[in-house]
Amino acid sequence: MTADAPASGGRGASTAPARSLLRERRFVLLWCGTTASGLATWALPFVLGLAVLDRTLGAAGLGVVLAARTAGFLVAVPIGGVLADRYSRRSVVLWAGLAAALATPAIALGLADPGVAVGGGGSVVLMAVAAAVVGAGQGACRPAFQALTAEVVDDGRRRQANAAVTLAVRVTTLVAPAGTALLASVLDTRALLVGTALLWLVAALLPPRGLPTPAAPPRQARLLGEFGEGVREARRHPWFVAGLAALAAVIFTGYSVTGVALPLVSRDRYGTEAVLAAALTAYTLGALAGALLVARWSPRAQGWTALAGLALYGFAPLSLVLPVHPAVVFAAYAVAGVGIELFNVPWFTATQREVEPRLLARVSSLDFLVSYGLAPVGLAFLAPAIGAFGLVPVLAGCTLVCFLAPAAAALAPGSRGFAQKAA
Repeated sequence: MTADAPASGGRGASTAPARSLLRERRFVLLWCGTTASGLATWALPFVLGLAVLDRTLGAAGLGVVLAARTAGFLVAVPIGGVLADRYSRRSVVLWAGLAAALATPAIALGLADPGVAVGGGGSVVLMAVAAAVVGAGQGACRPAFQALTAEVVDDGRRRQANAAVTLAVRVTTLVAPAGTALLASVLDTRALLVGTALLWLVAALLPPRGLPTPAAPPRQARLLGEFGEGVREARRHPWFVAGLAALAAVIFTGYSVTGVALPLVSRDRYGTEAVLAAALTAYTLGALAGALLVARWSPRAQGWTALAGLALYGFAPLSLVLPVHPAVVFAAYAVAGVGIELFNVPWFTATQREVEPRLLARVSSLDFLVSYGLAPVGLAFLAPAIGAFGLVPVLAGCTLVCFLAPAAAALAPGSRGFAQKAA
């Protein structure tokens, strides 16, 4: 594969020689665009949190705006998957990124003026509508980027490509808070929001073209029917269905523990928020190490190794069950971070390899819809569960789910290598 020729393997076959992806102009452009979209996605809630601190947005308004963004994301993910399979994946990335870039300044316009009492200025309705559009752009981008990666990078190097993308996400998560806080000392919240719009513009314009646009479907085809075709393709791969179920279970429980139980334990058991911050930092550092490891390590039983990595998330709730030293909590979250990347990279790579290329974006959208869709449900469920049953029983139940769900998924046909297709 030359630097300017599209890699087949998304909708074709590959004869690319082995060479560093960092020397491939097309991949570097794709990597930069994907990273920009991830940075913009991460930055919005953080910047809006700063708006609460400077009293240009109320706490209730923050909840409404973030909920609207999540709703936009969930609605757009399946639609974006269908459109990315129906038309050019590059075009879907372009229009989705432009929509998010144009809507973000409207969020800034909805902020109250400094010095005006919250509720006496600004428009939460405007911000919520704009945030829904931003979330829709984010949701449409995700499956399109996944499918575009399969078009730009040949099959033999997609594991390294996916590891490079997730590595960028983890580095961003680690260093961006300090960078944003530094920028906040010289820029106001509106300027920071405009900065995220510029990131979306980069995400829209920078990625390269993929393979030629497939033939358009018959006119009678409907979005729901086309998405159903992607669901049927997913069901042809028992390892995918089982793995997605395990991922959803871990996110519903383990992710919710991180969002709800960890802050409670940090405050009530250890008497300081520093444990919360250190545990999250340890998780990010662990994920960074996991991405570096999986970029170079290719185990023979990739599927079972990935599911074992997913099960490592169970150590996060387990570390909160007993009053252990904080260092044990930090170590558990670091192990969970390593494990999640041991799962993520082989999972994305196998999906790009095994799924029928013309249906790849739809299957990827199903993946994001289930995993991301259950995250807010788990967060809403866990707090009442702790109130009803107590912290320790809920944490013990979450631990069991995190350990047992991947183990059950390992019994599915094809799970050993995330490779065997159902007949």
